[in-house]
Amino acid sequence: MPVPSPSASSPSPGDPAPELSAQELAILALEGRTFRYVGAKERAIREEIGISKVAYYVRLNALLDDPRALRAAPALVHRLRGRRVSEHGEIPRRGGDRVA
Repeated sequence: MPVPSPSASSPSPGDPAPELSAQELAILALEGRTFRYVGAKERAIREEIGISKVAYYVRLNALLDDPRALRAAPALVHRLRGRRVSEHGEIPRRGGDRVA
């Protein structure tokens, strides 16, 4: 009786996580760019990624917590994670309750 070969679509527990999709890589690449004009990033999101601005930021936030994204672009993910923390007010403001 032939032994069934493992399917490429179902990773086994010991296999590394599948790589990021083309859209996820495009989101990381777009987030690493700088935009000079108001609305340029939103236009790039629509034209290059093909999703709404809200969907883009939902996917981006999910990517920031994904270890595959951290392996793909560690500096970018760390920078964006730091920005996400500081925008939520978890880092103390300057001149807060300091004594010295």
